Amino acid sequence: MTTDDWVVLAMLWWRGRGRTAIARWLSDPAGAAQSGRDADVSLGRTLARIDASLAAPDRLTGARAAARSALQSASAAGMTVVPWSDTRYPTMLAAIQDPPPVLWIRGRVEALHAPAVAIVGSRAGSAYARDVGRELGSALAARAVTVVSGLARGVDASAHQGALAAEGRTVAVLGSSVDIVYPPEHIGLATDVVRRGSVVSELPPGTMPRPSHFPLRNRLISGLSRAVVIVEATERSGSLITARLALEQGREVMAVPGNVLSGRNRGAHALIKDGAKLVEDVDDILEEIGPAPVDAGSSRPGAEDPVLRHLARGDSYDLDELIALSGIDGPRLLPRLLEHELAGRLARIGGGRFSRTAEGAMPRGLDP
Repeated sequence: MTTDDWVVLAMLWWRGRGRTAIARWLSDPAGAAQSGRDADVSLGRTLARIDASLAAPDRLTGARAAARSALQSASAAGMTVVPWSDTRYPTMLAAIQDPPPVLWIRGRVEALHAPAVAIVGSRAGSAYARDVGRELGSALAARAVTVVSGLARGVDASAHQGALAAEGRTVAVLGSSVDIVYPPEHIGLATDVVRRGSVVSELPPGTMPRPSHFPLRNRLISGLSRAVVIVEATERSGSLITARLALEQGREVMAVPGNVLSGRNRGAHALIKDGAKLVEDVDDILEEIGPAPVDAGSSRPGAEDPVLRHLARGDSYDLDELIALSGIDGPRLLPRLLEHELAGRLARIGGGRFSRTAEGAMPRGLDP
């Protein structure tokens, strides 16, 4: 399918039961890979495989018109449109249960491929929580880790600001389209984020923020990240939704302790009681997510690497196949795949599939 076709699919994603059917298709590598990655396969044939009702004339006509309008707006605003089949689509996000068919991006697409940690917390964060969010954001950015958050008031904004102060990468995931910044007082912050990283949404241009968008947005925050750190959250905080989604996606969940008298942090304290790692400084986070990726110019890994040693040159593999071949579970395998990709040993060919590069080839006599 072409990029235009993927945008039509994204429009159907938001209508009626289209989301459920499309999400099921995207989570089935065999189904999605066979048609979604092939530019010669028509949208009609793809829709027939997903759910024939999606191709009903009235639904499809409306989706095509909406897609044309969205693509025109994106082009005029300088947005980058990245469909699920594109090699630029983030590997970590492609592996979740319901990845969006299309991402709309302002800024640097490559920021979505670096190792990342999400920092989220209360919109009405205390001065303590804002200071912690800023400090953690700055410290992670200084260690070449991308800081992901939601551009919201309070802790989110502080995390972005900390990363920017350290001249590092940060990614803001919105509950509106990327051309409509919410809250409006963060327009300047969003502009700074675009310069150092990216502002991302699954919502097409012109989409206003709505309450229902933010829980959906949270799965992207966790999906882009190796770990989620909760900084100050009440028992009803939306940050706990992000924590739950992170656990479902196999990400690490951590929490910062706070004042036990104020009641502001009971949600985060409950996470710690349930087993979330207690975070006091950046080293607590880095201990869980592992070392930074090896540079592409570093030496080739040994023949015993459990991922590379099973991959034949010329073939491609989806995540389920790599889990079966390597014996490494998904949460631990994804960071390793990302490290090999950044080092040039693996190439992602779209749709969450990987192939081994010449750089990733084993020494003569050891190739499987």
